[in-house]
Amino acid sequence: MEGNYYMIHDYLIFIGVFAIFFLLTVSIYLFSQNSNFRKKNTRLSEANKIIEQKLNEVQLEHIGTKLNPHLFKNILNSVQSHAYQTYMSLDKLANVLDYILYESNNKFVSPKEELNFALSLIEINKIKINPLFDFRIKSKINKSDAVYEEKVFAPLISVDLIENAFKHTDFLAQDSFISIHLELEDRIFTMKVSNKSSLKNILEKENSGFGSQSLDQRLKMIYSNHYQLEKNSKNGIFTAELKINLGEFYDKMRYSR
Repeated sequence: MEGNYYMIHDYLIFIGVFAIFFLLTVSIYLFSQNSNFRKKNTRLSEANKIIEQKLNEVQLEHIGTKLNPHLFKNILNSVQSHAYQTYMSLDKLANVLDYILYESNNKFVSPKEELNFALSLIEINKIKINPLFDFRIKSKINKSDAVYEEKVFAPLISVDLIENAFKHTDFLAQDSFISIHLELEDRIFTMKVSNKSSLKNILEKENSGFGSQSLDQRLKMIYSNHYQLEKNSKNGIFTAELKINLGEFYDKMRYSR
């Protein structure tokens, strides 16, 4: 009887050891498989990021090829229609063309370069309006700002808001105006554009097609959650305000390298 007891006892010990060994083996196998799955998921995630980045680059290049000819046409029309200011216009035009031909091919430019371009573009567009027209421009640029000369600004971002203001303004209305405010302070870029629009122009602007869509697409693809673009229309006055936190974006660029 005592022999049977020891046999049962040894058998139970064997079963227990075997169960522990089996569970340990299964655990190691599952852990190994889980580790392999995680490595595969990581590789797939990295591949997806590369594909998404390439897609964004292709989309941005596609947008750029449509944007530049349209901009050239508007600029040349402005210069041609006011021959008496040709010298000044061509001087500004030279700056704009240099920027478009050379700097805009870069993925990023400095706020300094983009702001100089924007001011030249504004001066060219001013040629086609009456000298008595209510045109207001305010520039508050902190040239000692940390990002002023850093490559953090997507080229030609300012084009859409400037072009739309001149394109959709009701120049015949007595209370018509265009107001442009440019600011760079505390590593934040702000551009606010307001203008008096007729009802027809407001409707056209809401369905303005490529220009407006391309700006929204570029901002979303490049700056993600580091920007705000607000547009509103009230009492015939259209206002668009763009804010880009270039500081946060610059920090993200540096830490992701």
